[in-house]
This record gives sequence, structure tokens and C-alpha cells, in this order.
Amino acid sequence: MTRLLIVALLTAIIHMINTLIYSVRLAGVRTQRLATALSLFQVIFLIASTANLIQAPLMSSIVEHAINAGLKHAGGGNLLADPYYQAQLSRLNMEIRLVILAATGGTIMGGLLIPTFVSVFTRGIMLLEDLGSVPRMIYKMIVSPRQLLAMARKVKLPGAGHFRDALRGPLKIPRYFLLANILITGIWTTGVLSALYAGALIPQFRSTATLTSGIVNGVAAVLAATVVDPTAAMITDQAMRGVRPEADVKQMAVYLALTRLAGTLLAQVLFIPGALLIRFVAELIT
Repeated sequence: MTRLLIVALLTAIIHMINTLIYSVRLAGVRTQRLATALSLFQVIFLIASTANLIQAPLMSSIVEHAINAGLKHAGGGNLLADPYYQAQLSRLNMEIRLVILAATGGTIMGGLLIPTFVSVFTRGIMLLEDLGSVPRMIYKMIVSPRQLLAMARKVKLPGAGHFRDALRGPLKIPRYFLLANILITGIWTTGVLSALYAGALIPQFRSTATLTSGIVNGVAAVLAATVVDPTAAMITDQAMRGVRPEADVKQMAVYLALTRLAGTLLAQVLFIPGALLIRFVAELIT
């Protein structure tokens, strides 16, 4: 249970940071320093990358424990027909769904923190410009915590008014762009988890099933690189040139967070079909 809670917490952190990236473009437009904003966010994104490095093997170990417990109980018999192993699969199903739920929770927290993060990040961009490098900025915050305290004062959950303006007006961004974000998030959220569960469905080929997740995530990566990222970049550049108002970038950030939330909910629906598809592909190539 402790291992599962750690995985859920790390998953929430990963999805919270991946949601906060939507606010970086708004901070870049507001300060007219988009390249600096994107570069500075990479420092924060290292936290998500580190969390992912820890989360993945922990989640894999949960699946391995379930498989090994079933193998021990079956004693060389038909593992998949063993009622004990079926109970292990049901438990594993619930545990993975809890991890996906943690992704939803992290996305909600990230969405709520977008207005606050824009303010904090804007101050961070200006501080980086004054000091010239990230190491010097971190050192400055350590030896002179006034800057850090000034940023901390801006950390508070926003009211509904911060989102109402973005949602009240007419939609100024392409609908296909938002629908694609839902699908991409759904695939990306459940890709590895479906592959791990598929490995439990075919334990004799579980390594093949797990590695097949790269194909699933590759589809999401192609869609993101060809549909979502270029459109978001175009809207941001238009706002920096004055062709669009800054409000359009704010609306984009809010709607991307909402569609990302919908994508994590879609992942609950895609989880089992994805696992069955991966099992089919793994059996086909072995």
C-alpha cells in the first residue's frame, strides 16, 4: 500500500507540472520573454522527470508482485485460470485506476494554480534576466531569501473569477486543437499503465507487452507534435506580435487545462481496451 501511495503522489506531481506548462506561454507573452520562460520552466520540469524515473519502476514492481504471487499460488498450473490470480488482477485493476485518479487530481491542482504560477513565474523571469543565470538565481534565493519570500506571498488558490473571464467569452481557439489534447492526454496517461496490465494478462510475454507501450505513446507524441504544439505556438506568437490579445493566450491555457482534465478521465475508459489491444499486439509478434 505504501508503494502504491508513493506512485500515486508522484503521478499527481508529474501531471500537476505538465499542466502548469500551459501557464508558461502566458507568462512569456506578459513579459515578452517567451524563450526565457520556456528555458526557465525546463528547470522545474526536471522535478517531473525525476518523479517519472522513480514512479515507473515502482509501478512495475507492483505488477511484478501481483504476477509472482499468482505464480507461487498456481504452483505450475494454469495461472490465468486460477481464481487467486484473477483476484490479483482485479486488485491490480483497481490500483492502476487509483493511479489514473491521482493523475486527475494532479491536473486539477495544476489548473487551479495556473494564475498563481503565472505571477510567480513572471517574477522569476525578471529575476533571471537581472542575474543572468539559473545557478546565480538559485544562489541569490538561498543567501537572500527576500526574493523567495516575495514569490511565496503570491502563492494562493485563485477565485473563480480568474477562470470565469476566459470561459465566458466566445471561443477564440480551434476546437480540433482542444479535442486532440483530450485524446493525446488520455493515451499518454494510460499508455504505460495499460501496457503493464497487459503484461499481467500475458505474464509469459510481459516484457514484450510492457515495451509495446512505446508504440502507444509514440502515437500520442506524433499527435502532440503535429496538432497541439504548433497551434499553441502559433497562438502565442500571434499574441506577442499584437495580432491577438493576451486574453486569447489566457483562454488557451484555461481550455488546455480543462481538456487535459477530460483526457485523464478518458484514460479511465481507455485503460482496459488499451491493455487488451497491447496484449493482442504482443501475442501477434511473439
